[in-house]
Amino acid sequence: MMRLDSIVEGKKQIGIAGHVRPDGDCVGSTLAVYNYLRTYYPQADVRLYLEPIPNIFRFLHNADEIRNTYMDSVHFDLFIALDCGDTGRMGEAAKFFEEADHTLCIDHHISNQAFAEFNYIDPDASSTCELVFELIDEDRITKEIAECIYTGMVHDTGVFQYSCTSAKTMNIAGILMEKGIDYPKIVDETFYTKTYPQIRILGQALLNSRLYLDGACIVSVLTQEEMKSYGVLPKHLEGIVNQLRVTKGVQIAVFLYENIDHTFKASLRVNDAVNAAEIAVSFGGGGHIKAAGCTMEGTKESVVEQMVAAVAAQLAKGAEPKTAEPEAAEPKTAEPKDTEPKTAKPEAAEPKTAEPKDTEPKTAEPEAAEPKVTEPKGTESKTVEPEEGSKEELGKE
Repeated sequence: MMRLDSIVEGKKQIGIAGHVRPDGDCVGSTLAVYNYLRTYYPQADVRLYLEPIPNIFRFLHNADEIRNTYMDSVHFDLFIALDCGDTGRMGEAAKFFEEADHTLCIDHHISNQAFAEFNYIDPDASSTCELVFELIDEDRITKEIAECIYTGMVHDTGVFQYSCTSAKTMNIAGILMEKGIDYPKIVDETFYTKTYPQIRILGQALLNSRLYLDGACIVSVLTQEEMKSYGVLPKHLEGIVNQLRVTKGVQIAVFLYENIDHTFKASLRVNDAVNAAEIAVSFGGGGHIKAAGCTMEGTKESVVEQMVAAVAAQLAKGAEPKTAEPEAAEPKTAEPKDTEPKTAKPEAAEPKTAEPKDTEPKTAEPEAAEPKVTEPKGTESKTVEPEEGSKEELGKE
């Protein structure tokens, strides 16, 4: 089993980064690692780089020490990427990662191809925060670190309601609660509470929504003009796609908003046996089977047309072979250890995947999730539900 301490030992300059447009799991996992290193490795120079985080996460310990600029002229002994499926998701921080002597990736996205020297990747984990918990000793988790991990888990599981939530996830949450955190406050103030502008933009997004494919797909688009009129930024749009997802009869929900450069950021959430990650990957994005995202180019009308066509193809694909579902379970082979012994471990983990695979030979797709398996050690318990990574969503993206 990989341990964070074994990789960090002896390192003097350590950098940390998450993905662009940081969400709860990204902020929670990066701050958890940052606080852990600051607490137990005071001799090391540790720096955390993220784009400006949502105000709801500023209560987390040392959130005020996050660096939002990337002008440092420093060479890192070790650079840690969290909640990122590839270096492109790291934004400007990618340059530090690529120039570092050693690199570590901790992630749960099914599209992750193990791009670091050391990789701990399990697409069946509920969140990257869950994986961070696995990498450090339980007795070294302080209340402040527990708050960070719990916050990330809450956001990527939709307060423990998405199918990516496992018995193991709940056990970990229980352990964190015993650290003395104010868990009701974390859930209420970071997940449910919305500002008035957020409530209004949600209403606009719902008004803009349209049903496609005989009601199987719902799509909503917000333009830059609309966002400016309500005084909101991309970070204020959290939760809109999930509200679309709960529409009765819908199998796939798609929410798009226009970026400043006039591209469109798309977030997908799936209710049925359809692979959202495959759709996102076809547009250069990635994510989880049940939650994924990508950036698209074109006019509002053309990106909607392209997305609906891709959704239709995925629905047709899922209708026949239904391999999508078995695959979802398969990724659990993520138990394999990382990089070095990978193959050995993955095999060890394989026996377990046999079950998730659900009889169907259609494991061909599961293999898509397999790349990651090579690294993660084992979150075996999740063999059945891991399919969704929610999160994303919430921002997994």
